[in-house]
Amino acid sequence: MYDILIIGGGPAGLTAAIYAARAGKRTAILEREAVGGQIVSAPLVENYPGAPSVSGAELAGRMRAQAEALGAELLYTEAAGLEKTQTGFRVLCTDGTREARTVILATGASHRRLGLPGEELLTGCGVSYCALCDGAFYEGADVAVVGGGETALQDALFLASTCRSVTLIHRRDSFRAGAQLVSRAERQENIRILRGRTVEKLLWSDEALQGLLLTNLKTGQTEQLDVEGLFVAVGQVPQSAPFADAVAEENGYYLAGEDTKTSLPGVFAAGDGRRKQVRQLTTAVSDGTAAAIAACRYLEEQGLSE
Repeated sequence: MYDILIIGGGPAGLTAAIYAARAGKRTAILEREAVGGQIVSAPLVENYPGAPSVSGAELAGRMRAQAEALGAELLYTEAAGLEKTQTGFRVLCTDGTREARTVILATGASHRRLGLPGEELLTGCGVSYCALCDGAFYEGADVAVVGGGETALQDALFLASTCRSVTLIHRRDSFRAGAQLVSRAERQENIRILRGRTVEKLLWSDEALQGLLLTNLKTGQTEQLDVEGLFVAVGQVPQSAPFADAVAEENGYYLAGEDTKTSLPGVFAAGDGRRKQVRQLTTAVSDGTAAAIAACRYLEEQGLSE
């Protein structure tokens, strides 16, 4: 039986594993795909303290190596459910079950994509899902943001401070974002708002984005928009479905505060899958730290710490 079982091998899960293993707890990470989560696809990470210029894959590799060097196990399997037992918890996996005294849910969230041909190919080469992460790469460039919520408006305003022009594309006439944000965007000189449009096609050459083909939903007419970058802000999909019956959630996000405690004692939530305002690499690492410390304290309080 593991002392701490971590579901998810992204930055939050890896950080939790480092802290848990360093505390002498028998620790394992369950990961169904590539270790590192969303950062693996980032060609360059420039906003992580102490590592000013590193690829996401390299940074994830360093985190993994550190966790394993401290004794954490990495198990490639998919967690499909969670049950409370007399001695702790049972995690149902596609290749069997794993037993643990505590569990950290670090399952993360994936960016909702537009589903266009070439979108995956162009990710990191003109298509981005995080303006805060990648905006600096487009200083002085013409870019577009697609979406109608708070994130899309905030991204457009953020990018307008460094980009030459920002075109905000929304399929509806009205935005879901607050009126104050919309008003700020409308007043910003280098932001152009296109309502009632969808991105029909990505235009690229030599694996670099060149522009977009837009469709006017009212007239059916198409128009070409020349941009070097497209920031997709149409929401995220939390990867929490297998645990919906075990812990409280809201819109798929685990209900857990800064202490990372969920509605089920002994189960903690960390990373982008937790309900919170900011989802960044550094906040995921912070969550992983807090969850591991909370799990260790839980073990001590329950008299389960060796």
